[in-house]
Amino acid sequence: MTSEIAPHIWLPEPKLAFHPERVSDRDIHPLRGLRRFGPYSAGLVLDPIRVATISPAGESERLFAFVRELNAIAKPTERREYLPEWPGFQRVFGLHMRGAGRGCHIELDQQLETDMEASPSPHVLLAECLLRAVQTLEARRSEFDVLFIYIPKRWAAGFTGGASDDFDLHDHIKAATAGRRLPVQLLREDRALAYPDQASVMWRIGLALYVKAGGIPWKLADVDAETAYIGLSYAVRPVDSDRPRFVTCCSQVFDAEGAGLEFVAYDAHEVDVQRDNPFLSRTEMFRVMTRAMDLYRRRHAGRSPRRVMVHKTTEFKNEEVDGAMEALHLCEAVDLIQVVEDVGWRGVRIDGHAGDAKGKPTAFPVSRGTVVGIGGREALLWTHGDVQGIGDRSSYFQGGRSTPRPLRLVRHAGHGPWDDTCSAALSLTKMNWNNDALYDPLPVTMSYAKVLARVVKRMSGLGSMPYQFRFFM
Repeated sequence: MTSEIAPHIWLPEPKLAFHPERVSDRDIHPLRGLRRFGPYSAGLVLDPIRVATISPAGESERLFAFVRELNAIAKPTERREYLPEWPGFQRVFGLHMRGAGRGCHIELDQQLETDMEASPSPHVLLAECLLRAVQTLEARRSEFDVLFIYIPKRWAAGFTGGASDDFDLHDHIKAATAGRRLPVQLLREDRALAYPDQASVMWRIGLALYVKAGGIPWKLADVDAETAYIGLSYAVRPVDSDRPRFVTCCSQVFDAEGAGLEFVAYDAHEVDVQRDNPFLSRTEMFRVMTRAMDLYRRRHAGRSPRRVMVHKTTEFKNEEVDGAMEALHLCEAVDLIQVVEDVGWRGVRIDGHAGDAKGKPTAFPVSRGTVVGIGGREALLWTHGDVQGIGDRSSYFQGGRSTPRPLRLVRHAGHGPWDDTCSAALSLTKMNWNNDALYDPLPVTMSYAKVLARVVKRMSGLGSMPYQFRFFM
């Protein structure tokens, strides 16, 4: 027996592209890249972006003031080693943004708060009131591009339901508006209007506004042009629901540049539940993979990818492997990868010095992009850790706390070295357009799938058409 593990490799920080043709317009830092080069889809989003609003009684002016601040300069007071100054929406995205016409702004009835205080179900009252306002604005859909809804902190009693209620205000509103193809930005008072670092808020809201209006801020710069990436997740409905308990939610089908904007979801009927985890039959897996490939081919002039990588959090059972292989038979290579978050592994970076055989622990954590093989079918990938070239310091550790844990990648189909598989997963951690961070701990195939699963289970009907993810952000 030996306690040694395989030597590690290090993957460099993935670069992002900010122009479809100019290879010089690249950066590893998403916000710095936007400031230097502008967005990838510059010139393709209609100018101006028109914003409709819903606000509490008597507080529309506060919301209008916030919208105006998106055009002003804001200096960061937090994460200064990473967060650049916000120069204003027009200077970042090359677009103007303004309030929509007079009829696109609604103030809610001031009686709402009194009714909420007296109600045993304030979350139901709040949700119904907001959705009635949304329905009113739907009649003017052609007059605005994105809807802002201001949610003050004093409405906290309506954010979630009781102990027996599976309710979340954000997800409930998204489920209702996504079916209407209506992009909505919820503005929580504590997280937006009253948040102390307005530069951070402006980057997050400005980026979300641009994406929800149909823009693409950046794409991946260096990836295999003939590989598609698919993320699978499952939405679980309450036991007392009269509809199928599980919905197979196929997250966005990402193309080579990581810029998929659509996903498919449908009710799954042939599901085997083991330890509260659903596993698909061969037929169900064939269905979801076939739909995913139809979506990819529709976006790529009928062409199938040479290689497909499928991510999900649970293992691939034999029937799932068989169903996936049957559906993806036109592809030369298929990788079925289980992405495990909760692992017991930790790592400490040790620097060796002449005359010091053991070396010494460094002041910074393991480098992001470190890969350690732990068997023929498994590898550890640090998607969280130290990054070079971000700020003035030599190292940047996002969050600055704790010892980063790796993801455990388990290969249930596929072969070859781990470089390509891990490089793809690392790159996809930078494709979440719904925040302003350098990266997510999870590849976007998994992080988006989680969001979709939460919202999809609350939708009254799924339909057969693909959905754009921007309606769920």
